[in-house]
Amino acid sequence: MKVSEILQVKGHILYTVTPDESMLNAVNLMEEKDIGSLVVMEFGELAGVLSFREVIKAIHANGGSLGTWTVRKYMDDHPLTVTPETEVNEVRRVMLEKHARYLPVMDAKVLLGVISFYDVAKAVLEAQSFENKMLKAYIRDWPAEQEET
Repeated sequence: MKVSEILQVKGHILYTVTPDESMLNAVNLMEEKDIGSLVVMEFGELAGVLSFREVIKAIHANGGSLGTWTVRKYMDDHPLTVTPETEVNEVRRVMLEKHARYLPVMDAKVLLGVISFYDVAKAVLEAQSFENKMLKAYIRDWPAEQEET
């Protein structure tokens, strides 16, 4: 299974902010849309990612508030990315090794979407469930051996 298959099921809805957006506005958007990350776009290109991890760092750095800083100060400006052709097992490995919960999907410089740890887990579970159903159906329909006469 490839990343492109996960995006087909998930869809391509992206929520974005600019680096100059206030952290408060970004967090309000994350809460309103019930999402864990925002893509940071600047001049039509991926500039970074703001996830709940960066929000927690901002709150910690500002003594429990978001302060008056912009997204630029706290965003991950070098996020790991994957391509539509990346195999899901490679995505799982990268996410686990790098503790990455959100990965932008890039086709050259074009942002196609973002996949989350949840999206990957869901896709793998659904693929395994389908495979299990097929195997059970195959076993159930196993042809009986004919007696030799």
